[in-house]
Amino acid sequence: MTSGAGTPLTHRVGRRHLLGVAAVATLTSLGVLRGAYTRREPGRTDRARPAPEEGAFEEMYRGRHIQGVPLAPGDGRAPGDWHVTVDGRRLGVMRRADGSYLSMVDHYASYGTPRAAARGAVDELGAGEALRGHTH
Repeated sequence: MTSGAGTPLTHRVGRRHLLGVAAVATLTSLGVLRGAYTRREPGRTDRARPAPEEGAFEEMYRGRHIQGVPLAPGDGRAPGDWHVTVDGRRLGVMRRADGSYLSMVDHYASYGTPRAAARGAVDELGAGEALRGHTH
């Protein structure tokens, strides 16, 4: 079966398919590289990317009072342990192996700092719900 100037139809379709695959692969790799090298806005961090250690914090966030104090290593505490509260109630915050933090309110999300973990817990709790139960 031929079409056009004597070129088999299957040969033309195969060539177009290969060109399409090559174009998609090139554009995909450029998109991945662009994402890796894109500059971030100052002060903006990924939730999961660990940020440099911060000191104690205290702030009102979405109408909730959040506080955090780094704890000194020793007595069973590891470097990076924090005492974090939301409206005066303890929020369990734990450091992950990659240096990010998780809160006991949301075990699945990673946050770059304990402050970000506390804010994430407030977001997850919603307007009227308070911390309750065990902090692990």
